[in-house]
Amino acid sequence: MFRTLNKPAVWAITLSAAGILMVTMGARQSLGLFLSPLNTSTGLGVASISLAMAIGQFTWGAVQPFAGAAADRYGPARVLFAGLLLLALGSALTPFMSSTWGLILSLGLLSAIGSGAGSFSVLIGASSQRLPLEARAAASGVINAGGSFGQFVFAPILQTLIQLFGWMGAMWSLAVMTLAALPLVRVLSQPVEHSPKNASRDAGIWQSVQEAMADRSYQFLNLGFFTCGFHIAFLVTHLPGEVDLCGLPTAVASWALAIIGLSNIAGSLYAGSCVARYRSKYVLFWMYASRAVMVAIYLLAPKTDLTFYIFAAGLGFTWLATVPPTAAIVGKLFGVRYLGTLFGVSLLSHQIGGFLGAYLGGLALTQFGDYAWMWYADIVLATAAALLNLPIREAALPEPARG
Repeated sequence: MFRTLNKPAVWAITLSAAGILMVTMGARQSLGLFLSPLNTSTGLGVASISLAMAIGQFTWGAVQPFAGAAADRYGPARVLFAGLLLLALGSALTPFMSSTWGLILSLGLLSAIGSGAGSFSVLIGASSQRLPLEARAAASGVINAGGSFGQFVFAPILQTLIQLFGWMGAMWSLAVMTLAALPLVRVLSQPVEHSPKNASRDAGIWQSVQEAMADRSYQFLNLGFFTCGFHIAFLVTHLPGEVDLCGLPTAVASWALAIIGLSNIAGSLYAGSCVARYRSKYVLFWMYASRAVMVAIYLLAPKTDLTFYIFAAGLGFTWLATVPPTAAIVGKLFGVRYLGTLFGVSLLSHQIGGFLGAYLGGLALTQFGDYAWMWYADIVLATAAALLNLPIREAALPEPARG
């Protein structure tokens, strides 16, 4: 897959990044499973717990530009090591929190900062800077698939642990699993031969950010990515609640989340291959448009176990597969020197949408008793995101990248 003289090093970097993302995203994307038992245990109410998780969604995005900038400047090892420790600490402290402010501290800040520091901006930025040009598209798909595999693995494991040991025992187990990823950090701290160099002028981190923010294509890209965050955060936080409203067993929610993760493994790998063959803006158009169609079909379908599993498989194929083409466009527009920083800014937009998806979902349930208006909003936003990607300025792929 990788045309390079140093295949073992390339694969080591790619798989280590995928392994770290498996843990951080697996932990983060499975938090919705804890909403109901947390509510039962603390009596805080769905809206209050949703607020803590929504703040976590925003914090995860807000830390991305700074984590990316720190990794771009000082190297990724320290950032990733600190991130994993904070994620483990936040998970370990959560069972001791019995107030909304306590959950905001543990889940909304500590866990979210930790998982954000060990997420896409740092991992894709670090790998892109260390890999040859021809390896980046496929590597981004593999790394992204690692995050999806984490969701596939963590959701049923954590659901089982909740049933066996209670939500507190499951949360402590999550802290231990997070620490197991620490040995992978060392691999990403070592340079490889043929490390790509950015040929463009090095204007400095913050000047590069200012120039990017003034670019209309970058603005359109980030607006579309906002919708992705809204969509994903709403589902990972409130899919268990939707399943409960339909009168189905809680296991349906955990398996639906797992199917989303499994399906996105294939979707991420396919997205990586598409980035190498087609303009990324067209890849993103079809991904967002397909989400609008699938949500509309779900609303019309009978609410059975099979419906949720098919819905999960369809949505899962594009779930986080938006990351490789989004990162590819950022790299094409501005180079890879500060990719961690600039893609981190894009992820901040993603998580502003994530905050709204998680929090407004809780408000919708409290005010209206169901999530109907959230589904309608999701259809409108997904359609808008698809259209916003079409005017993005993206050069045609060079001939060697075809085929």
